[in-house]
Amino acid sequence: MSIFSSKLETLEDLFQHELKDLYSAENQLVKALPQMAAAAKDGRLRAGIEKHLKETMNQVARLEKIGKALDIDLDGETCKAMEGLVKEGQKTLSENATDEVMDAAIIAASQRIEHYEISGYGTAAHYAERLGYTEAAQLLRQTLDEEQLTDTKLNDLAKNYINQKAM
Repeated sequence: MSIFSSKLETLEDLFQHELKDLYSAENQLVKALPQMAAAAKDGRLRAGIEKHLKETMNQVARLEKIGKALDIDLDGETCKAMEGLVKEGQKTLSENATDEVMDAAIIAASQRIEHYEISGYGTAAHYAERLGYTEAAQLLRQTLDEEQLTDTKLNDLAKNYINQKAM
């Protein structure tokens, strides 16, 4: 049994599959990030998640722009990986933890999500470049840069502040 619902014969097919997967992942995050922000006790963490929610909405719009420009219907795919990451994050939010430990756990869950997105956007941008889709590659790299910056900010917040408070 294949993990892909349609036959992938070309890099174009794989590129379209990646775009659909990212579109599903980002739409799942638009729904999940408000819960994470509400659970965050540290003001800097909460503000960072709220800022990333706005970025995520812009990332969805970028994917829609790419889909429209390349005549790709982005609907119909469900990103099972993001589904699992979101479910794991929601389970974390239901744990009985101190505020400080919960914030550290939210960062850990967020970074898992960021690392998945970094991988997906890096791959999709490379495919776009190979296929000659210059504008799509530029938009995907813009999102990749945002995801990497978010991961760096989360890492700095964890290492320099939150994890110390959680001890």
